[in-house]
Amino acid sequence: MELSKLVISEVREEQVLVLKEIQGGRSFPIVIGIHEAAAIDRGIRGYKAQRPLTHDLVRNVIEGMDAVLKSVVINDLKDSTFFATLVLQRNGSEVRIDSRPSDAIALATQMKVPIFVDEAVLQEVGATEG
Repeated sequence: MELSKLVISEVREEQVLVLKEIQGGRSFPIVIGIHEAAAIDRGIRGYKAQRPLTHDLVRNVIEGMDAVLKSVVINDLKDSTFFATLVLQRNGSEVRIDSRPSDAIALATQMKVPIFVDEAVLQEVGATEG
């Protein structure tokens, strides 16, 4: 999947990001908060703050522990809430960490790693073509 669209509204608390299949046409929206949308926007633009912001801190912790973020996976949808996992590699072992999708996508944009969505989630959300 790729981040197809990020809609930031200054008059609403809810922001929207749209994920779209890289090979295929299905896409679906996720509603996120303004701070998470801003973090994703900074990742897209490659903005570097003078001091580490929250997602910078997480990246620094990952790198400081000699781990590598390999991908993020949106792996569940319960009661209209998406769930995600950070997939790390450390000392030859895979480590999976629970995450909000907005935080996972912010890290993915910042660290340039792929975003995956489980097929069951795509089916449940009714991802649409186009």
